[in-house]
Amino acid sequence: MTGDRAAGPVVLLSPPPTPNGPLHLGHLSGPYLAADIAARAARARGESVLTVCGTDDHQNYVVAKAEQLGRKPDELVDEYGALIRASLAAAGIRHDVFTTPRTDRNHRARVARLCVELVTAGLVHPTEWTMLACRACGRTLHHGYVTGGCPTCAGPMGGGTCEACGGFATAAQLRDPRCLCGGEPRAVRHYGPVLRLEEYREALTRIWSAAVIPARVRALLTRLLAEGLPDVPVSYPTDWGIELVGGNRLDVWVEMGLAYLDLIGRRLDPDARQLGELGAAWRGSGGLWPFLGIDNAFYYAALFPALAVAAGAPWQSVLSGLVVNEFYRLDGLKFSTSRDHAVWAHELLATENPEAVRLFLSWDRPAPYPSNFTSAGYAAFTERWPLRDRPADPPARTGPDPLADAELARAEQALHPETFDPALAARCLLPLAVERQDARARRLLGALTGHVTDPEG
Repeated sequence: MTGDRAAGPVVLLSPPPTPNGPLHLGHLSGPYLAADIAARAARARGESVLTVCGTDDHQNYVVAKAEQLGRKPDELVDEYGALIRASLAAAGIRHDVFTTPRTDRNHRARVARLCVELVTAGLVHPTEWTMLACRACGRTLHHGYVTGGCPTCAGPMGGGTCEACGGFATAAQLRDPRCLCGGEPRAVRHYGPVLRLEEYREALTRIWSAAVIPARVRALLTRLLAEGLPDVPVSYPTDWGIELVGGNRLDVWVEMGLAYLDLIGRRLDPDARQLGELGAAWRGSGGLWPFLGIDNAFYYAALFPALAVAAGAPWQSVLSGLVVNEFYRLDGLKFSTSRDHAVWAHELLATENPEAVRLFLSWDRPAPYPSNFTSAGYAAFTERWPLRDRPADPPARTGPDPLADAELARAEQALHPETFDPALAARCLLPLAVERQDARARRLLGALTGHVTDPEG
């Protein structure tokens, strides 16, 4: 991995899933399985790794879903949060750090204190800016409370980032915005802190120049630099999230960035508490690799690195690269929690061999382009590559095979974050494990399946 291994662990991040529904295979096929595979492979190479995830309890998509179901938001956080954790465990996905913000008072207190430090130090700026409120229900429109068209590509989006192009926009910048209740918005002038990303242009440019970034994300960042880096609201007058002085609540993505700063900093330096101490602690990492979907690229490439640099983290330590997946489709359509168009992870993992599910999702990973799950495809794959327990004494190789050695080398390289491609690794390893019963191929397959198993043709 990129970075000085002697400096400390390489940090692997997975975006916290939102507990407005269970995990579906679209979620599992993306960052969660990928980061676990990369961590397993790194540890097998003898590298030190720190894996970080959690649940995204303060997304207002939770409130929107609760209103749709006629339930309380906290009930959904508890129910779906438990299902998410159970699905990850059933899939063999483990994290060194896993946060649950809604029930972790220490998390809320630490993040709120770091926000106060940002304001006190003049790193975010109290500014008057235009936001939207609903004429019908009076709600402040942001993230899941608003829908509209992306100002760049015209695709549908909420107030945040666009799933189609990855661009960022506040509710006031959307085309034809509407409240989730159906009401019309009205413009409201609001005075509150914003993070001006333009102030971090030089640092972000250095970060992006040195990091391993996929072409589509690099195109997004090039466009942002050309258009001018946006201001990101730090808080909103709203009804969900970490409450700050004055009744505003912290923007959920700023909360996430500050939580990463705190969690990673304290793991690297247990004595770090203040903003500057946490930033300085990041010098001790061996690199940082977020695993994410394309729709979160703005936050992990721009917002979070800017927050870390604002806290004093050296630009070299805040981003080694991004491992990005596209959307996984189900029978040709995007997996969707809101439309109930999904194969739920906890249901499939309860009836299928989790190692087979992991292996198939690795083989069918939606990167570098979208892929499509079908029940027929999964059945054909598991019939072609059934799994059985590893024999105590695998048959020895029959002799040198330069082609097999080359395939193994290619598979090994495909499990490094810099060149991450578990689909390629699966295609290289499965024939070797079946046709030659190669013990090295079986060991590498363990990173994909979560356990060293043998495919049997």
